[in-house]
Amino acid sequence: MSWILILTLASIVFFNRYVFLEPNVPLKIPGVINKALKYSAPCLLTAICGPIILMDHGVVREFPLNPYFLGAIFSVIISLLVRNIVSAVLLSLAVFYLINHFLQ
Repeated sequence: MSWILILTLASIVFFNRYVFLEPNVPLKIPGVINKALKYSAPCLLTAICGPIILMDHGVVREFPLNPYFLGAIFSVIISLLVRNIVSAVLLSLAVFYLINHFLQ
């Protein structure tokens, strides 16, 4: 169910960003809305990933050894150091799987 939700939300965000931000589409919107749409993807990702990182079946995960929280922290650090999106995602996934493997 979560993959269907993630793919549905991703397609909605892609459609909104394409229609409203693509310069070749003849639809023009006010600057304030255009600026707000640029923050839609990070807001959606935060809303989706926040509960996954912090909760496990309705119970708050323990923080010192929470592999999801540690993976999120390392992914933020990696994304700040590595400016290539694909490389940052692959490195973040590798770090998360290493953390998850050693903490379980």
